[in-house]
Amino acid sequence: MLIVKIVGFCFVSLFLYLLLKERKSEVSIFISVVAGILIFLVLVPEITQIIDFIKNIANKANVDILYIGIVLKIVAIAYLTSFCSEICKDSGASSIATKVEFSGKIMILVLSIPVLMAVLDSILNIMQV
Repeated sequence: MLIVKIVGFCFVSLFLYLLLKERKSEVSIFISVVAGILIFLVLVPEITQIIDFIKNIANKANVDILYIGIVLKIVAIAYLTSFCSEICKDSGASSIATKVEFSGKIMILVLSIPVLMAVLDSILNIMQV
């Protein structure tokens, strides 16, 4: 199972991180970042399967693929900002982490405007009938 490999890798990374945290903090931060990137790269095929599944469902339901793309971008922004924020917090830069989270929220809000407009148009069309 893939999750067993990921958990095992995480425990090894955690052990190295804790071992080097006191002596060489810059190396321990590097270990944390590299571990996160490697885990993400291992999960890319799984993410691709999820995206393909969502696209198939959208096609069957006759949902505009534009909206599905926006939703996927929003999810990606949320995950990436969370990942970056946690790395900043681990590094002791909580003020930068807060700014990363804020920028992610703003970007999500900007991306959600077309979806909000489509919902409002649908409501107005229903009310006019």
